[in-house]
This record gives sequence, C-alpha cells and structure tokens, in this order.
Amino acid sequence: MKRAFIYTSLVLLMGCTAVAQNRDAIKFSQTINKDNAYKHLSVLASDEYEGRGTGVKGGWMAADYIKAFFKEIGLKGPVSGDYFQPIDLVNIGLSQILTIEGQPADPIKDFYVVPNSVSAMGFAFNTSNVLFAGYGLNKEGYNDFEGVNVTDKVVMIFKDGNPTGSNPGHISSRIKNLSASKAKAVLVVDSAIDSMTDELKTYLQSPRLMMKNKENKDRMNARQDIPVIFISINIANQLLKPSNTTVEDLKNKIATSGKPASQEFAGAITGSASQTETKVRTENVLGYLEGSDPRLKNEVLVITAHYDHIGINPNAKGDDKINNGADDDGSGTTGVLMIAEAFMKAKKAGKGPKRSILFMTVTGEEKGLWGSDWYSEHPIFPLKNTIANLNIDMIGRGDEAHASDNNFVYIIGSDMLSSDLHRIGKKANQDYVKMNLDERYNNRTDPNRFYYRSDHYNFAKHGIPVIFYFNGVHEDYHQPGDEISKIDFPMLAKRAKLVYFTAWELANGAKRPAVDKNDDGTIKK
Repeated sequence: MKRAFIYTSLVLLMGCTAVAQNRDAIKFSQTINKDNAYKHLSVLASDEYEGRGTGVKGGWMAADYIKAFFKEIGLKGPVSGDYFQPIDLVNIGLSQILTIEGQPADPIKDFYVVPNSVSAMGFAFNTSNVLFAGYGLNKEGYNDFEGVNVTDKVVMIFKDGNPTGSNPGHISSRIKNLSASKAKAVLVVDSAIDSMTDELKTYLQSPRLMMKNKENKDRMNARQDIPVIFISINIANQLLKPSNTTVEDLKNKIATSGKPASQEFAGAITGSASQTETKVRTENVLGYLEGSDPRLKNEVLVITAHYDHIGINPNAKGDDKINNGADDDGSGTTGVLMIAEAFMKAKKAGKGPKRSILFMTVTGEEKGLWGSDWYSEHPIFPLKNTIANLNIDMIGRGDEAHASDNNFVYIIGSDMLSSDLHRIGKKANQDYVKMNLDERYNNRTDPNRFYYRSDHYNFAKHGIPVIFYFNGVHEDYHQPGDEISKIDFPMLAKRAKLVYFTAWELANGAKRPAVDKNDDGTIKK
C-alpha cells in the first residue's frame, strides 16, 4: 500500500511539473547553449573589436555585427525600416585665445580654460586695465577688496597661497564671489601650469563626448557666471612688468605686511573661448519581433544589454592595453543574440510570442547609460505599451561571494514596481532553470547602487517594471583581464535561458505584469 502511494505521488508530481513547463518554450531554447555563446562572444570580445569603445571603430564594428545577425535571423528593423537608432552624440572641443599687448599666448603652455566651464555661447572680453586682487579673499580681518571696486573689471588673483593662516577655500568659491560682484572676467594665476601632467594636458585639450539630450542641451545653453582663464606665472609677470613688480614680489609683500596689495595696472588683454562641435556616430541596435496575437501585439517586451565597453587604455599596466569586456557586457549582448534567435525559431515554426518583443543592444552605457536614456526619451514604441524590461549586464562569470558555486545570478529591481513581474521571474527559474537567485543587491539603499547603474533604470524611472540580471563584479572589472578565456560558457547560457523563459512567460501571459508599487516601493492604493 505504501509503495503504491509513493508511485501515485510521483506520477502526480511529474504531471504537475509537466503542466508548469511549456514544451514549446523548452524546444526552442536549445540554441541557447555554450557553443553559440562562444561563437558570438569570441567575435565581440576579440582584440579586433578594440574593447568596443563608444563612438569609435570597435563600437561601430560591434553594432554592425549585431545588426547583421538580427537581419540574418529575420528580425525586423523597426527604426523606419532600419536596425540602427542613432544617438545624437557629439565631440565638444574648445577654441581658446588669450592675447597680451596684441601677442598671442600659447594654450596649455601659457594658459588654459576649463572645458566644462564654457557654455554653448562661449565668452569674449577685452580690457586695457587689470585689477590685481591678491588671493580674492575677504575673511578673518583680511580683505583683498578693501578700497577697490571689481565691478566690470578684469580681476587677477592667485590660485595658491594662504595669507590668513587658514584654508582660503576652493578657487571656485572665490570666483563665484567675483561673479556676484559683477567682475568682467577673472585671470587665475596657477603655479601648476609649468608642471602640468600629460594626463591633465590631454584632458584640457581633448574633445569631450556628449549626448545632446535635453538635460545636457539646457546645461550647455545656460549662461555661465563669468569668464575664467588660468594663466601661468610667466604670463602674470608679463602683465605685471609695466608696474615693476612680479608674482613673487607681491606674494612676499602680502606675507610680510599681512595686508593686501591690491592695485590696478595697465595692460591690453583679450580673451575668448568657444565650443566646437563634431558629430560622432553611435547607435542603439534594435531588432523587432511582432507578436502573433492581434489583441496583444501592440504590447512590447524589451530585452536589453549594452554592447559598448571602455575601449583601449594606453596607460594600462603591462602589454595588454585592450579592455575586451568579455563579461562586461559582451556576455549580456551574447545572451540577447541567443534569446532573439530562439524566439525567431519559434516564430518561424508558428509558435511565436503573442506579444511583441524588442531586442535592443544599447550604446554608451559605460559613459552614463546614454543609449537607454536616449531610447527612453525617443522611444520607437510608446512607453505606455512597454510591459517590462529584462536587462542583462554581465552574466559570464561570478564573484567572490559565489566562488564555491557559480550556479547563481543576482536579480535586481524585479519587485521594485511589480509584484507580478517578481513572481513570474521566480517561477520561470523554478520551473525551468533552478539556479540560486541572489537578491542581496535588490534594494534602493544598497551602497553599490546597482539598481541605478545599468540600462534597466532608464525604463524603471518611467514606471516600467524591470529585472536586471547580473553576476557581480570581479577582479577584472573594467580591466584588460576581462577576457573570453575567463568566461563560464555553460553558466552564461544557463543565465540567458532564465531570461528567455521569463520572457516567454511575459510575452505569452494572459495579462501584462501590473505596476502595483510606487517609486519608493510602497504599495499603490
């Protein structure tokens, strides 16, 4: 009797398992395997792709590879028939000029302008008189502005030094004070110009990549407080020469007397700075699978990973200068490609998802989540029709916390906005994959702030439920050591299958996951 009971129980259990699993989902998942993972990642993380930097050759090669694959498997290009969604990315350069008595000074050698201090309008000024105002201080009984008026004057101050015996404050606060007093411009004597490092010189001269979203355009167009030029001691001494004094003389005079040495002197000076702008190619790569159910196909599930990485680092230690980014995020991109292929095989067999799926590999994540931010502000499909985002960022390795068992993945954000999504994601794991879902980072107050650090967040901030799949950081994070040789390909495929099975349930479910939580995690009433 006991044996018969056990047998009956096993039959019932097997029946329950069979019901929980979808045979079609399992059938079409077979292409998500370690061999296909290696096929894609061995290309994307190769030295030839030069670390897939944003807006440079390696990044373009990766975008072209992904586009070709999407086209090959039959996904549609949803961006006016194309697969690329261009990002409005530009290189912002700086043209800077300083003349003394009609003679041009040399940028970087003699002077510099801090690049991000110049608005889109730039600045220009000229004067025939300069007001020297010591250290630009007014504190503790010491006042460089006593008896002088800075209004509409070009004011020269020392960046370094400490006449009061206490911290004079950051140079930016002294410049703000001069701006508030309506000075025309500020010349800051910077003794460090003569010993400037090559890295700082490169920063001051190199164009800056910038995505022209609304926030950045508003900031660029904002009127700057006051023109500021940092000048060398040599240039300062040229200005002071007609007054028969030097920087050293003035510093000694102030130090000896304990009193300011503010004074006005003649000097014909012009200064200007303006931005230059050059368009840079970079794009999100989108592949679209239209849903099979006329009632549900307007609802879209978005599956993302970022294909960019940090490129070549000429200053890296050792001979290897290429940050291949095999795990970050070649692994996630590979996952998206395999998942897309599995769903397309289902589609061609007449078993395609009821809802539509957008497979999107995004650019510029390493620069500040640029690609997903751009999509969220310029969506190809209305955000209100987007039911969820499954984002994959690093699924090819593991971390120290799981050194003894790599059968895990961190899930982050799944219960932040939707109890349904959290339940669906966990059930897909239990029914099909059975790995450890680690939720230690699944909160808004985690000091690592992982919830805010990958592309899913640009969906979550618009109220779209998300799950972020992540294997944690490791010693090769953002280092040349993030190589394909260190990838756990069976686990990469298993984690990608978890995303696939979760996507299958979402794309075919009777209802989209309800958003039942507010931004702060409280239950909606």
